[in-house]
Amino acid sequence: MKITEIYTKDTKVWVPDSELVWRGATLVSDYKDGDVKIKIIVEAIEDGEEESREFNLGKSKELPPLRNPEILIGENDLTSLSYLHEPAVLYNLQTRFVERNAIYTYCGIVLVAINPYSELSIYSNDFIQLYSGRNLGEMDPHIFAIAEEAFNQMSRDEKNQSIIVTGESGAGKTVSAKYTMRYFASVGGSGDESTVEQKVLASNPIMEAIGNAKTTRNDNSSRFGKYIQIGFSKQYQIIGAHMRTYLLEKSRVVSQAVEERNYHIFYQLCACYDMPQFQPLKLMPASNFEYTRNGNCIEIDGVNDKQEFQETVHAFTLLGVSSKHQSLIFRLLSAVLHMGNIDIEETSNGSSHCFISQEDEHLQTMCSLLGIEAKHMAQWFCHKKITTMAEVLITPLTHDQALGSRDALAKHMYAKLFDWIVTKVNRALVTTAKEHSFIGVLDIYGFETFEVNSFEQFCINYANEKLQQQFCQHVFKLEQEEYVREEIEWKFIDFYDNQPCIDLIESKLGILDLLNDECRMPKGSDQSWADKLYAKHLKTSKHFDKLKISNTSFFVIHFADKVRYEVEGFLEKNRDTVQEEQLNILKASQFELISELFMDGASDGKVEVKAGVGKQGSAKVTVSRGSARAGAGHKRKETRKTVANQFQDSLSKLMATLNSTTPHYVRCIKPNDYKLSFTFDAKRAVQQLRACGVLETIRISAAGYPSRWSYTEFFARYRVLMVSKEIVRKNPRKTCENVLQRLIPEADKYQPGKNKIFFRAGQVAYLEKLRADKLRSCAVMIQKNVRMWLYRNKYIRMKRSAVIIQRLIRGYQARCLVYFLRRTRSATIIQSRWRGYVKRRDYCKVRDATVVVQSYTRGMFARQRHRKLLRNAKAVVIQKYVRGWLARKSTTRQLRLIIYLQCCVRRMIAKKELKVLKIEARSVSHFKKLNKGMENKIMELQRKVDQSAKENLSLSAKAAETVSLRQQLVAAKENQSLVEKFRARIIELEQEVTDVRHLLEDSKTESKIALDAIEKERDDKDEIIEELKNGLKNLEKQNKDIQVGFLEKEKEIRESCASEIDSRCAQLQHELDEERTQHQLRIKDYNRLEQRYGNIKDELEVLRSQENTESGFDSPRPENGHQSNVRFSTSLAVKIEELQREKQDLETRITEKLQGGFNYEEQMRLKLAIEENDNVKMELSKLRKSIAESAESTMNEESNVFKSMYEQMEAMQEELEVRRSEVIQLKSFVAKQPVPAETKTLGTMTGSELLGSRNRMEDISLDKLDKSDLKAVLIKVYDHNSSPKKFCVVISSQHVLFKINQNILYRMLESELEAERKNHELEIHDLKSSRGKQVSYHNGSYGGSLEENVQQELSRLSSENYDLLTKVESLDKMNRKLKRQLKLYSRKLNTFDEDTGSIQSHPVLRHKDSTDGGALGMLQYKAGDEGKVMQTIILDFKPRGVAVNMIPGLPAYLLFKLLRFADYSNDDKMIKQLLQQIISGIKKVEKKHDKEFEYMSFWMANTCRFLHNMKQYSGEEEYMKESTEHQKRHCLRNFDLAEYRPVFSDIAISLFQKLILVVVRAIKPMIVPAMLEHDTIQGVSSKPSGMRGRSSSRDNDAADYTVEMLLKQLSGYHNMMLQHGTEQVLIRQVFRQVFYCITAHTLNNQLVRKELCNWSKAMQIRYNVSQLEEWLRNANLGDGLVRDTLEPLVHASQLLQVKKQSDTDADEICNMCTSLNPQQIVKLLQLITSTNDYEERVPVKFIKLVQSKLRAKRPTATNDSLLMDGSFMYGVTFPYSPSQLNLEQIVVPSDLRCKTLIKA
Repeated sequence: MKITEIYTKDTKVWVPDSELVWRGATLVSDYKDGDVKIKIIVEAIEDGEEESREFNLGKSKELPPLRNPEILIGENDLTSLSYLHEPAVLYNLQTRFVERNAIYTYCGIVLVAINPYSELSIYSNDFIQLYSGRNLGEMDPHIFAIAEEAFNQMSRDEKNQSIIVTGESGAGKTVSAKYTMRYFASVGGSGDESTVEQKVLASNPIMEAIGNAKTTRNDNSSRFGKYIQIGFSKQYQIIGAHMRTYLLEKSRVVSQAVEERNYHIFYQLCACYDMPQFQPLKLMPASNFEYTRNGNCIEIDGVNDKQEFQETVHAFTLLGVSSKHQSLIFRLLSAVLHMGNIDIEETSNGSSHCFISQEDEHLQTMCSLLGIEAKHMAQWFCHKKITTMAEVLITPLTHDQALGSRDALAKHMYAKLFDWIVTKVNRALVTTAKEHSFIGVLDIYGFETFEVNSFEQFCINYANEKLQQQFCQHVFKLEQEEYVREEIEWKFIDFYDNQPCIDLIESKLGILDLLNDECRMPKGSDQSWADKLYAKHLKTSKHFDKLKISNTSFFVIHFADKVRYEVEGFLEKNRDTVQEEQLNILKASQFELISELFMDGASDGKVEVKAGVGKQGSAKVTVSRGSARAGAGHKRKETRKTVANQFQDSLSKLMATLNSTTPHYVRCIKPNDYKLSFTFDAKRAVQQLRACGVLETIRISAAGYPSRWSYTEFFARYRVLMVSKEIVRKNPRKTCENVLQRLIPEADKYQPGKNKIFFRAGQVAYLEKLRADKLRSCAVMIQKNVRMWLYRNKYIRMKRSAVIIQRLIRGYQARCLVYFLRRTRSATIIQSRWRGYVKRRDYCKVRDATVVVQSYTRGMFARQRHRKLLRNAKAVVIQKYVRGWLARKSTTRQLRLIIYLQCCVRRMIAKKELKVLKIEARSVSHFKKLNKGMENKIMELQRKVDQSAKENLSLSAKAAETVSLRQQLVAAKENQSLVEKFRARIIELEQEVTDVRHLLEDSKTESKIALDAIEKERDDKDEIIEELKNGLKNLEKQNKDIQVGFLEKEKEIRESCASEIDSRCAQLQHELDEERTQHQLRIKDYNRLEQRYGNIKDELEVLRSQENTESGFDSPRPENGHQSNVRFSTSLAVKIEELQREKQDLETRITEKLQGGFNYEEQMRLKLAIEENDNVKMELSKLRKSIAESAESTMNEESNVFKSMYEQMEAMQEELEVRRSEVIQLKSFVAKQPVPAETKTLGTMTGSELLGSRNRMEDISLDKLDKSDLKAVLIKVYDHNSSPKKFCVVISSQHVLFKINQNILYRMLESELEAERKNHELEIHDLKSSRGKQVSYHNGSYGGSLEENVQQELSRLSSENYDLLTKVESLDKMNRKLKRQLKLYSRKLNTFDEDTGSIQSHPVLRHKDSTDGGALGMLQYKAGDEGKVMQTIILDFKPRGVAVNMIPGLPAYLLFKLLRFADYSNDDKMIKQLLQQIISGIKKVEKKHDKEFEYMSFWMANTCRFLHNMKQYSGEEEYMKESTEHQKRHCLRNFDLAEYRPVFSDIAISLFQKLILVVVRAIKPMIVPAMLEHDTIQGVSSKPSGMRGRSSSRDNDAADYTVEMLLKQLSGYHNMMLQHGTEQVLIRQVFRQVFYCITAHTLNNQLVRKELCNWSKAMQIRYNVSQLEEWLRNANLGDGLVRDTLEPLVHASQLLQVKKQSDTDADEICNMCTSLNPQQIVKLLQLITSTNDYEERVPVKFIKLVQSKLRAKRPTATNDSLLMDGSFMYGVTFPYSPSQLNLEQIVVPSDLRCKTLIKA
């Protein structure tokens, strides 16, 4: 088939475009041979419109490139495209980058990385684990995939590897190299960042500071190349690294282009100029230095130079650079800055000479910083030395030459410092271990072309020419190897060879050779070198060219582009010369670092230079012969080694290193120049793709067979194109060849290989077109027949319906006619009847209306007459009363005038009489006569007046008191009781006022003035009383208002408290879950450390055995080996001694603790209970305080009643706590007194036996002792502080055994405790009553609601106090338990005989005989046989075979029966040793069989059962509720093992975690093939990946797992756990964790594999998930706990299958995918790939719409990780599950063969 036959109507092609480079178009008509133009429709851009145009084919008649089918758009590998050309590559990269946010794409063996200019969450440790161990091409493209491929090839082939990262400035080369290093540190280290990586990362700030600068393209452009070589050991772990640098851009030190900066370190240093430690450097802002302000760019947006400098200093410190060296580095950098500010002036005499003033500030500063003499350096800045045969001449320099000399020295100084720092970094990364292999990471600049290109760009492009040549050769080699491996016929692929361009540059008489020759010429210049180039290469090389009008530049045609180089400056940059005299001055510096930097390798001495000015402006220098020879030799050496030679040598070494390794390529692309995130500039991208060799890779692939599919994939994909006679079932290759012979007649268009079919470019697209046409034709055929069937059925139904409708219509019409006739006759009758009715009704209405009107009219007239008569009668009455009132008024007025006249007359007469009396009174006789009898009476009246005055004062005080009471009423407001008091006080005051009134009335006749005053006082008091009454009413009103407000506030407080309690409960539950998870992680870490300790211990034992063997049998070894063995043995001996000392210390401490009390464990539990009680108290106080604060915040300032009530309650509570602590101390008195028994005398007797000393108890008669004396004797007997020795039974020679009447003693103690308890309860009752009174007093004015609220609060606090008292009572119960043990020991003491032999006998038998031994349910063993028993029951117990025929949990029951015997024996040492042996045995099994599911499951079930038995038989009420009466009799009676339960719980958690790891490790290889890759539903096939990975990286023998195999494995685990008796709750937790791991691993792989995100694959995954759900239901695990872990897979499948077009669809997706975070939803939408032409792609606008809706609905989910955490583990719990078996039913099976156990 000809290619022109493909250009038919509606064919999609690419046409050139000035803006987009290439633009999509569609053919309007078929193309015919000979057509010069074709009509096309160009696709619209964004919101534009399509346009029609004609495309001119030109003279070559080259047709436009074809577009790939939709199913190939967005491929992971560019070489998988059917049509391989520039527009296809560009469009595929743009689609992946912009629409899918995929920054990585394969191009054969090259990884194309596009800088996103945004932070992406694809570099976490989860991604590292996901790509670790995976072959290249299995996952989506990633930098980790390239790093994993390099690591795998290094470990598999044992060959060194190289990763070459190239790209232009700002493309992301450094970041890619950094992530590669991080990946190597993770897979080749300890999982975290290794030490080497930390040092390399610490070197990054240093290298960026001294080697990076801001350019017009990048704010942090690397201005040098580097090659980091990472060394690995034989175990492929990182052991060291080494760095090599290439071509530092030294010219940037002295000059920068516009909007560019110098190296970062200068600006960082200038940013700290004001810091005290840098004052000696005399720094200034960067704008004041010449070398930092040339580019007119001082600062970078978003960069803090001062902070960056701190990071640089910190990095220096991490790499071991001392502070002394750091200060010298900063001195040198400051000196370079000051050197640029040195003012070189021209002489004023008109000559071209120049000079530097000795007072130049910057010169003096520079020289002081460098430790050199200023005058010498100033001289050699302006002069140069010329050496002849006879003498040395010193000639002056021109101004420009002096500036050049200064700048050359600055560049040289910086380059030397740069090399020294790199050496320091390499020393920090060096290692002493032997390097087995290495991986090199090359971070080097890409191809560069600017408006003005000079020597630096020439060297960079020369290096890229060499790298491109190596790249092409490697790609060609791999392509040919693939063809040979598949045994197909192939022809030599012609690829572009850039060897002629390389020869032009580096061959003899090439560009570099001529440049070096010109540099050796004394009078060589750039122009003469250019002329030689023109003459030599202009006509002989096709890669060399020049402009006709210019002789100062030349062109070199590189592989990427044609570049123009300006010859100016080539010679100077190549020479890179610095005056020897300046270097000699620097070598003589007083600072060691500076002198070392510029010192020759062969000479370490200083060079002394003496200069003087001679005649005629020349100068002579006298130097020693040796120094002159050394300087001359050094100069010749510098002359022979130019910059070009040095770079050529380093490049040759680099290429040799790369050629000796297997290279891997990463090409970094800069998408735009504006640093916009996920914005693709097609023009810039095409330039870089051409420059980095990606298009060359495409061209080489297109020249061969780029499309490669396996036979199985081809058969599954193109099954629709096959006919039955072509299919050979057992031979897929034959089938494919048959169909291809028919479809593609040209034999050279494809080649069948051993495992694959190789297609030429475009053939896959042709096959896809045939497949789409076939499917379309089939669809049309199906549509035709379906439509015919539908329309035929529709016609038959319509015909049948028409007949029925006609019949029904005709009947309906007949019925309508009959109905009309009937209605007409009926209407006539109704009309006649209706008309008569209407006439009669109208007549009646008129008649009735007439009668009504007449009646109303007659009534109206009668009422009018009645009103007239009534009005006349009333007028007469009014006239009568008015006339009477006027007569009475006149009479009254006359009477008042008469009375007034009489008063006036009588007053006149009285005045006359008063005048007469006054005259008489003036006479002495009359006065004496009057006063004779009135003196005593006057004195009495005076006394009464004084008393009245005092009473007035007291009344005033009482009035003031009344005012104060009124103020108290205003302040209290709500206090009802105070108001009542005020009322009583008012009554008393009224009574007093009444008494005062009586007194005033008595004295009224005696003193009128006093009477008036008292009356006035009384009026005031009345007013006050009225005011008080009014105030009382106001108070009552305010009280009601306050009560209403308080009710509202009370409601608010309750609501806030309820919400706060709910939130607190939720927070506590969350904290509990987190604490449980953290606790389990700590257990996991503890087990890991314990396992490491065991491994070290085993190695120590092996070394000991080896040492013993060598010392006993081996021949003597050399002296060195003997010394090392001696040292090792000595160290081991020292460690053993230390362990023995620690053991002795522990034993001593245990002994001391035993001496401290007879029942240490009970005391510890008492202490823990007290601490728990204190914690509860603290929580209670905090809760009260929070309630008080909330209540106080809601009340106003005037309502302080609640606060005062709360303070009083707090005081009472504190008093209550004091009383309670006293009671607790009294109750714990007895527990503190007993002492441990003498272990040497009594053997197995515990320390709780109360035996007195003979010396202390002799001559004491208990019968004569009273209560106080007996108590004193008891204290004396049990006084531990009086004697440090232990109490023991002292048997005298007379065999006298001292006995104490224990009953009397205990009754005394109990009576005292009971009395104290009663006193305590009375005190509590008194406190409660007093508190109740106070509360009732304060609540008097609050009404019923407040009183109820306070009573509720008090009842709640009382209940809490009661809980605390209950805990105290529990401690009292424990104390009584100890008393019972004391009674038991006393009875045991009474059974002793006076014989010494009977005292020394074993107490276990007596202890056993004292109990009911008929049905004890124990297993008896001998003391010391614990190891043998544990060996039989735990270590040698095999779950398989032996355990199948036994009851579940048999070892747990046996172990607990042993524990019961130890408890029955009442021997703490015995029970501790047994428990320790059980713990040690289970841990040994866990360590030995940590990878065997059977052992982990068996012992997890038995550990849980043992833990439940410890709870069930502990004697605690909460665990005995479900136990039978028979089981209750088996409870432990002597020891409380509550402290050992957490230990066994931790062991169970550890077993659970290791069980999960075993299961996950077993099923992890099955998850992805079974859940994602296997096609469970036959006939639903998706597009194959078509990855062109290297065959060496592919695992073709991988097992094809299915869901059935996965479920079979899970069923085996489930059945085994059921056989082992594992509880159903625990099984649910196990499979919950397992299914979470399945979901996480499946979803994580789906998120990084594009081919798994399509409609058909979603159907497969959903079906697989349904099989898992069905298995869960069959296993009785189908509850929400386990099934919910599969929700992410279900939602991901639904997301791939739902419609994705409209706004409604976006809302549906947001509401449906609740178990996926926004990043996962968006990533799945971006990865959706159509597998057929009829499937639509997800629009970018829709993805952005979903993203915005998710951001609005889930604002807090922005920081969620893309991948699920595969290491996450749920917190495990062990709910209490009592056993229904009796311990007597458990027997020791004969299979165990344990003869040491005896059933008791």
